[in-house]
Amino acid sequence: MTPPVRVSVIGIGCGSPDHLTLQAVRALGSLDVVVLTDKRRGDDPLVHVRERMLAEHVAGVQTVVVHDPPRERRAEHVGDQRSYERAVEDWHDARASAYADALAPYRGRQVGFLVWGDPAFYDSTLRILGRVAAAGLPLDIEVVPGVSAVQLLAARHRLVLNDIGAPITVTTGRRLAEEADRGTDNIVVMLNRSLDAVELGDDWHIWWGANLGTAHESLLSGDLRTTAPQIDGERNRVRAAAGWVMDVYLLRRRA
Repeated sequence: MTPPVRVSVIGIGCGSPDHLTLQAVRALGSLDVVVLTDKRRGDDPLVHVRERMLAEHVAGVQTVVVHDPPRERRAEHVGDQRSYERAVEDWHDARASAYADALAPYRGRQVGFLVWGDPAFYDSTLRILGRVAAAGLPLDIEVVPGVSAVQLLAARHRLVLNDIGAPITVTTGRRLAEEADRGTDNIVVMLNRSLDAVELGDDWHIWWGANLGTAHESLLSGDLRTTAPQIDGERNRVRAAAGWVMDVYLLRRRA
């Protein structure tokens, strides 16, 4: 019987080698090869961050770089939710094909995917590997949780994310207005490209962080209306300094 590819999907935190858990470090040490997804076809700074993490903990492990298939992002083609979901489905199908090609030579060996933050928070790796397996390449998958940007945001701002006995909603910038309109008043937002279009009124406070856990970490908090322009400027500064920007924030409606 042909053995499966043994795959470790490892949460690596948000950029600092110090945020890898002991379980993650042990998992890295067991790998024969690591698959790195290059989103810029040759000069992806997040590939370099992952390479530095590997050098810190498991120098010498083999790496395979997969060029990320293009994804439709033009507003006129993904403006509504159905078009956006269809574009993501197409992108996931293309990624699954690329991952299958990269994994096929490693049956019976241990292959790692290094996932930013935690694999459970707005990451597509597990879904795409599910498509690879469904298409016929046998995989034996383990998941190693990581420190998420949501946890780091709370730690940096010394926050408890929920009010006593109250829920937390975690969503995307695309769905933020919808959540606010339905009365949700404690919202963690990920995958947000800009605060330019956020119009939620005067009764919100924001706690924001970008590139958490890295040398280019940035934090701001305050009244949403007055702080949002500062955040957009800071996002541009961080992107210029680091070559990339990932941010997350908590919005809480004031009583």
